[in-house]
Amino acid sequence: MPTTIRLSRAGTKKRPYYRIVVTNSRSARDSNFIERIGSYNPLLENESDKRVVIDQERAKYWLSVGAQMSDRVHLFFNKAGLVTTKPAQRAARKSKKDKGEAEAAAA
Repeated sequence: MPTTIRLSRAGTKKRPYYRIVVTNSRSARDSNFIERIGSYNPLLENESDKRVVIDQERAKYWLSVGAQMSDRVHLFFNKAGLVTTKPAQRAARKSKKDKGEAEAAAA
């Protein structure tokens, strides 16, 4: 079973709160999960210690058995010192106008 470490949304409307969970990669965002290993509260200040809380021991375990991280969780783990690599940057989608300009520049 391929596992993923990702965010699961909780909280109410306009007051987001996220759990950092280990789940089956094929399951829906807020469905069942295997284990909860932390939390993220975006409403707190950036300097607050409680903004991102991670159980580092369990996170290291799940990374050792091959769990993949989402981009956002990878950033959190990088800041916490659990991983040293930077997350892959996803290419932004180009609009039709941008594609046309790129083709004209190539020609």
